[in-house]
Amino acid sequence: MSSTPALPPLFTTLPSFPSASPGIPAAELNSTSCTEWDQAHHLLFHLGSLALLLALALPSTMSLHMILLRLLLMTGCALFIVWATLYRCNLDVMVWNVVFLLVNFMHLFFLLYKRRPIKIDRELRSVYKRMFEPLHVKEALFQRLTGQFCTIQTLKKGQAYAAEDKTSVDERLSVLLKGKMKVTYRSHFLHNIYTNAFIDSPEFRSTEMHRGEKFQVTIVAEENCKYLCWSRERLTFFLESDTFLNEVFRYLIGKDITNKLYSLNDPTLSDKALKKMDRQPSLCSQLSMMQMRNSMASTSDTEDVLNQILQRGSAGSSR
Repeated sequence: MSSTPALPPLFTTLPSFPSASPGIPAAELNSTSCTEWDQAHHLLFHLGSLALLLALALPSTMSLHMILLRLLLMTGCALFIVWATLYRCNLDVMVWNVVFLLVNFMHLFFLLYKRRPIKIDRELRSVYKRMFEPLHVKEALFQRLTGQFCTIQTLKKGQAYAAEDKTSVDERLSVLLKGKMKVTYRSHFLHNIYTNAFIDSPEFRSTEMHRGEKFQVTIVAEENCKYLCWSRERLTFFLESDTFLNEVFRYLIGKDITNKLYSLNDPTLSDKALKKMDRQPSLCSQLSMMQMRNSMASTSDTEDVLNQILQRGSAGSSR
């Protein structure tokens, strides 16, 4: 007669645990439905929730959207802190809302700091108001442009800003802040430069294609002058990193070159010729402006010179 071998102690059946606590039915432990609702919370809780709702409902198209958002979030957190402290005595709710309040306060402080009024130097305010503000350049951006790599320099009456065939055009770009300058070519008067105008915009534009050139004109201070001077290399590097400001400079320099061409004191330059120049927006970027200044000054047959310039501009744009 064979007998069943006894199982080792490892495989013996473990005692079963009760499925429910004594005296409590299992159905009640597994239940997820509320059998009884608490009373509504205090008015402060609802006001805090309303503040959060308004913050999330703010349209993003508002000019002060982020500031109002942070203010409403801070209001809601403050109301929750008062509610949790005075009416619920709930420490974790109070602590979390204090953290939220501090985070939103730091964001609000940063937003207000960015909108702080920028104080532009009194000598530069006229340039900003006249040249850059109409093009929607913000004061903070203008301050960055003028505060890092430019200097304010002076010239006494009779001193030269640039000498013909001697001064390099690759070094700087300047705007006249005060006074008046005279531009001549071989002692022949071309035009004057007045306040809030570029001094060497034609040369700056021409050196985008022709490096290493010298000034082909002489620029002399007619009065005691003060001008804002940028380092060309550092200014170019800065403009390459800011597309908007780069376009602003291209527009301002192009407009300044056009004004200089119109102000050439040449009676043979007819209105018809000026209209032809106005219809060539790419002319200034395709030609050496020094050649244009030279041609205008050295010949009386301005109509023929203008036609030659326009033909060169058309040929350059068709390539």
